Amino acid sequence: MAAVQPNSASGSPMSGLARALMQAGRLTPPQADALNKKAQTEKSTFIDVLLAGGTIKPAELAAFCADTFAYPLLDLSSINTDLLPQKAIDTKLMLAQRVIPLAKRGNKMSVALSDPTNIQALDQIKFQAESSVEPVIVQHDVLLKLLENLTKSSQQTILDMTGEEGDIQFAEEEAAAPAQGAADAEVEDAPIVRFLNKMLMDAVNMGASDLHFEPFEKFYRIRFRVDGVLIEHAQPPTTIKDKLVSRIKVLSKLDISEKRVPQDGRMRLIVSATKTIDLRVSTLPTLFGEKTVMRILDATQAQMGIDSLGYDPDQKEILLEAIQRPYGMVLVTGPTGSGKTVSLYTCLNILNKPGINISTAEDPAEINLPGVNQVNVNDKAGLTFPVALKAFLRQDPDIIMVGEIRDLETGDIAIKAAQTGHMVFSTLHTNDAPSTLTRLMNMGVAPFNIASSVILITAQRLARRLCTCKKPVDISAELLLKAGFKEDDLDGTWKPYGPVGCERCNGSGYKGRVGIYQIMPITPAIEALILSHGNAMQIAAQSEAEGVKSLRQSGLVKVKGGLTSLEEVLGCTNE
Repeated sequence: MAAVQPNSASGSPMSGLARALMQAGRLTPPQADALNKKAQTEKSTFIDVLLAGGTIKPAELAAFCADTFAYPLLDLSSINTDLLPQKAIDTKLMLAQRVIPLAKRGNKMSVALSDPTNIQALDQIKFQAESSVEPVIVQHDVLLKLLENLTKSSQQTILDMTGEEGDIQFAEEEAAAPAQGAADAEVEDAPIVRFLNKMLMDAVNMGASDLHFEPFEKFYRIRFRVDGVLIEHAQPPTTIKDKLVSRIKVLSKLDISEKRVPQDGRMRLIVSATKTIDLRVSTLPTLFGEKTVMRILDATQAQMGIDSLGYDPDQKEILLEAIQRPYGMVLVTGPTGSGKTVSLYTCLNILNKPGINISTAEDPAEINLPGVNQVNVNDKAGLTFPVALKAFLRQDPDIIMVGEIRDLETGDIAIKAAQTGHMVFSTLHTNDAPSTLTRLMNMGVAPFNIASSVILITAQRLARRLCTCKKPVDISAELLLKAGFKEDDLDGTWKPYGPVGCERCNGSGYKGRVGIYQIMPITPAIEALILSHGNAMQIAAQSEAEGVKSLRQSGLVKVKGGLTSLEEVLGCTNE
């Protein structure tokens, strides 16, 4: 074979790939010269013109380059792009030289490319990354597609995710803390504004209770808590995480320059002319940026009425009788997210009348109730629950609500308020109603004070409500009996239902939630047990003898009524 000249007949430099193909007999000199000239005229590259002409297929060319230059061959479509090294080389260099960094180990970097004769690209990568380069051959068409996806602007990605919608209003936005200097561009970036608006509206429309904005090393995730379960809703580009947090901070009147400590704030979303939604915002510094959680506080939940909460008729009657008493203490107990706040606010809403003075101490106040004097406790400023309670007693109250009894001092003041002619509402974190009484005794509250002040305890859970797409399921009698049903319940007049999944419930089979309650009034027999330092098991046995349903028994009533599944009840109650 005749020696191949370094330049084409036209005098322009011959591509190294063209020379290799001629030496291998895959192209004749006239073919190579014509392709080289066309690339010069069109201001393109030799490999683009070669593949566009169909002279050789991308897969064939990749195999040829790997064999000829003794470099490894990789199927680029099989790699996980989340594992590619971030910012190893500049995006402009990646686009200009058609290269993608694959991995970096010490001072060596593996780089995917389709033309191994592009020495200029290898030299530039070596200089910029300050490491030696190990070429890996990939198909040219797959390389170009992946490059397009990787280097697509974050703004365009956000626009693709949001579309043209997303203009919503925030109450008192003009009063938000003004952005300073370079932060202006971040918080007023139109795609960021539109994206956040869409996430908020999506959350409201899906009935979410919380939004989680979570930064990680390789990706950025947004999850919604819907019906008590976190579901992933979006994975926007990681490049927007700082701008998004800054936008949220401005709306929440937080310090956008402070990223080292947690911050708490609020914002108000105007959904329509007649509806606004408050959002409680919390930021937390993590390894890869600030995680932000937004709790949706919908005041309309407290105004839906007690019938919407899922109390059984007998439980509802007992509860309404207790809260209408002139004085005493009503306690609501359950884990975080069990709906205690909504239950308390529903009771307060029933009692909220012009002739009644209601004061609440909360950390923080979650739902705004007009006509109720709400106080946010602030431990740093010295406004603790005990301090707020003592102040309430000098404010001529009729009803007092304490967000949570956390210590002996708060418990003592609350009980004394109940003993001196006030109705007191509060919460504790206990598993059921009987254990609430022993928790108070363990705190150090005197048993005779508990017996003379507490009139009712309600424990509660929230189970997911079955969607209308539910269907009957076959569950063996053995399993139903093991779950807590009695022989008399299995009379064949009903069947348990299970989830199916449809568009309305986003395929989960559940839509909304239903409350499961244990309503335990403090009867003379239970008072006697308290005074004799009875334990939770003794109190539970006595309440059951008096007809009080346990949480599991109340949940099974909901299963029998087809409101929820047996799986849900077993998952949220212990027995």
